[in-house]
Amino acid sequence: MAGVTNAPFRAMCRRFAPGLVYVNEMVMASAVVHGNAKTERMMTFTAEEAPRSLQMYGSDPAVLAEAIRKVCGAGAVDHIDINFGCPAAKVTRKGGGAAVPAKPNLLRSIVRAAVAAAAPYDVPVTIKFRKGLFDSLLTYITTGRIAAEEGVAAIALHARTAEQHYAGSADWNAIGDLKLAVPEIPVLGNGDIWEAADAVRMIAETGCDGVVIGRGCLGRPWLFRDLVEALNGRPVAPAPTLGEACAVMATHAQLLVGHLGEGLAMRDFRKHTSWYLTGYPVGGVVRRRFSIVGSFGELEDLIAALDPAIRVVAGGERIRRGHTNGPIRVALPAGYLDHLDDLTVPDDSDVMALSGG
Repeated sequence: MAGVTNAPFRAMCRRFAPGLVYVNEMVMASAVVHGNAKTERMMTFTAEEAPRSLQMYGSDPAVLAEAIRKVCGAGAVDHIDINFGCPAAKVTRKGGGAAVPAKPNLLRSIVRAAVAAAAPYDVPVTIKFRKGLFDSLLTYITTGRIAAEEGVAAIALHARTAEQHYAGSADWNAIGDLKLAVPEIPVLGNGDIWEAADAVRMIAETGCDGVVIGRGCLGRPWLFRDLVEALNGRPVAPAPTLGEACAVMATHAQLLVGHLGEGLAMRDFRKHTSWYLTGYPVGGVVRRRFSIVGSFGELEDLIAALDPAIRVVAGGERIRRGHTNGPIRVALPAGYLDHLDDLTVPDDSDVMALSGG
């Protein structure tokens, strides 16, 4: 299963591995309920997409259930994934994302409501979560057990805490512990899969049933093709040349332009250029030119000026893409951890930042 992506990038990834599950970018349940225009645009699927997988987050069982009934009733989705792992302050400070599993009774209520809302439409619900908020408050085993007991179809563990954010290494041992504790449903592992061999090793070492890819596919949508080959015991193709990688980059940009319009698309695409170039020895001046690209034509000109035969440097495929920051101070609603057993939906009027330990 791929991490959260918009429609153009999902289309790009499906060209390399059409049979996998690619999850749409995360939307807030309350925004779905209220028909927020931006959220509606984010929930975009192409006609050929199958399954149509949508990720939501929320901390109110009734609101999340209503959002799920709305999208399922409209026949808009085939799969719902609930994000209980997002560490972003704008999410946790409202009691959402990675904050929810700290309150197991509230978590159970949310999961139960979500599964019940999706059940009449035969839409499976999966959940993704982290080890916990901090090392001193680990919740992943309890979260996994609640998921299994409440009818969740599969669970995914990003083997870091919210405080850890994206720093350091993922704790794959935790994935193995979760699989042992929750043997009755599929357990997917997430964290530090940069090459296909990493996925093979994670499954072998942890016993997990599959993997979720997040940052590893940034600038490397062909990773999914490599995963399919490696997990089926077939040889993996060598890393693409710079010319091959840039051809994919251009196609991705073109799809995004069709989705957003050139101005907005190219502003958004600048960060992708850095990811596509990661590992290739092109020099800082070239990278800076790509980072300020203003039009698709300019992107094509920049690509044409490169040597297409350049290959990835040794270890270049393992250079991290995307977020690398952490640890962070976790933002939570005021008093959020005072009563972990309550069912009160958080009041986000006051926020505090906490560090574990």
